[in-house]
Amino acid sequence: MMTKKTLAALLASSLVTPIMADEKAELLKLRQDIAKEREELLDLKNTTANLIDVFVQQGLLDKKKAETLMKAAKAKAAVEAKQQLAAENAESKPTDGPDTTKPKEPKSIRFAYVPEFVKEEIRQEVIAGLTGKVVTEVKADAKKEQWGVPAALPEWLDNIKISGDIRLRAQDDFFGSGNPQNAYLDYLNINHNSGVLAAQNRNEAFLNTTEDRMRFRERFRIAVDAKVTDGLKAGVRFTTTNEFSPVSSNQTLGNTGQTYQVAFDRAFIQYDFLDSKNNDWFSLYGGRIANPWVSTEMLYSPELSFEGFAGTFRWHMNQGNAVVKTYQAAQPNSRFGVQMGPQTPDSLFLTLGAFPIQEVNFSTIDKWLFGGQVGADWLVHNDSRLKVAAAYYDYQNLRARANGRDSFTYDWTAPQFIEKGNTMVPINVNDGFNSRCTDSQSLQGQGCLFGLASDFKIFNATVMYDFADFAPTHALVSLDYAKNLGYDANRIEREFPGYLGGNNKERTDAFQIRLDVGKPEIKYFKDWSTILAYRYIQRDAVLDAFTDTIFHQGGTDAKGWMIGGNYGLAKNTWLMFRWFSTEAIDGPPLDINTLTMDLNMRL
Repeated sequence: MMTKKTLAALLASSLVTPIMADEKAELLKLRQDIAKEREELLDLKNTTANLIDVFVQQGLLDKKKAETLMKAAKAKAAVEAKQQLAAENAESKPTDGPDTTKPKEPKSIRFAYVPEFVKEEIRQEVIAGLTGKVVTEVKADAKKEQWGVPAALPEWLDNIKISGDIRLRAQDDFFGSGNPQNAYLDYLNINHNSGVLAAQNRNEAFLNTTEDRMRFRERFRIAVDAKVTDGLKAGVRFTTTNEFSPVSSNQTLGNTGQTYQVAFDRAFIQYDFLDSKNNDWFSLYGGRIANPWVSTEMLYSPELSFEGFAGTFRWHMNQGNAVVKTYQAAQPNSRFGVQMGPQTPDSLFLTLGAFPIQEVNFSTIDKWLFGGQVGADWLVHNDSRLKVAAAYYDYQNLRARANGRDSFTYDWTAPQFIEKGNTMVPINVNDGFNSRCTDSQSLQGQGCLFGLASDFKIFNATVMYDFADFAPTHALVSLDYAKNLGYDANRIEREFPGYLGGNNKERTDAFQIRLDVGKPEIKYFKDWSTILAYRYIQRDAVLDAFTDTIFHQGGTDAKGWMIGGNYGLAKNTWLMFRWFSTEAIDGPPLDINTLTMDLNMRL
């Protein structure tokens, strides 16, 4: 390499002066030049070796890596030298016969005198070019292979991944001018206060239906995931929290300087079975886990975690297809409110789960959710993707059971948390004789403790189509339908005769249609997406405790529109706004419009 560069420099030099001389003198001079050139090559070789040694001493390059680089360079140089020598021999090989086309010229050797300052410039240029290239390559390898990190830090840190997010929210609720006051009982507060009158004395018996409200809220979460061994990991997530709500971890600002509550939002173990081709055939989860179902916010709030055990099993197809092999799915919850479930294209999947909802003391009867979901995930055309899923959610022991007079037997059937909308019936009733539900707690005929009238056996069907032919802009259409098969009007009338009157009728259907257009995930400045959705959810279609908390201020028995969008402000920083316009389906009028503006950051 140096011989070619030196000869090029000699030919290009303006100081080159060709001479003719005696052959012996010429050979002697050439030998001297070759000796000088050899000295320069040794100088360059030593410089390169010393440079790599400095990288080793500075911790940028480990010793084994350096030795490997030197061996590879020597081997390559030896091969190139042999190839060059073979090429030169081929050029100097005599032909089969004399060349009679041109007269034979006298043999001569041409060389030049090159001043020392020119040689020094050439040497410095070569060293500078080589140094820059080596530094660039070493930095790239060091970043990729984390040179020096394993030696400086404990080995277990390589298996730890830390992530998090923070959200600041402004939320403004506007109530319709035709909404009546004191039309909707706040059953959660009534149960906490042991009666309607007791809650009313604390101004907590009724839901707010008339007074507009502006709130500022904050949510901060940080997650730590640890790889235990191949396929097995454990994780925890800490979050600001509202101890009364499993579907919201918002901390409302304005608490006279009191410190925020922090809780474990998730704590789980996960096992993923991968074959030799890196296909994930099944995953098992245990503890407090993320939502494992393909679903939308109509059924499950985006902030809901599940306690219990679940497993997802997959059957892969078309794994040899180049599009399937290279497909990169967005994060499962990248579109707020839409849970995509298993992210495995061209597969069939089955998810099963068992989740204890409430452990009951002194009883073998606990509250449970048992669920199963089957579905298909298909790349229809290029990255355009169709996902269909059908699920059945069987809630056990959730409905209310009436106590006998002065009895505590069925107090446990009262729900620990509700929002609003589901049909409620009294577990304890003030009949004028019940010492557990007296005139100081409720009026006669009213209850002091309430529970859900209906059982919940929910069939859910979800279809999602992600149209990606105009990537990076995507259009996701999602359809969600739910039907509660557990409502039994005859049983409710037998157990709570006359209490519901004309309201004891089946209202058990729900659906949502939603369109998302834009980037599937907001990561960078100017990334954008828009949302348009319509939702219709009858009062006993789904469990009101687990639905979205913003639409109609949470719960069921509502219909209306939502429009919104996201815009990237910087890397991992974006704004999201949403406008909800909703009204009650049954019962007294209740119109609610809500505006939310969120500043989100991903850590």
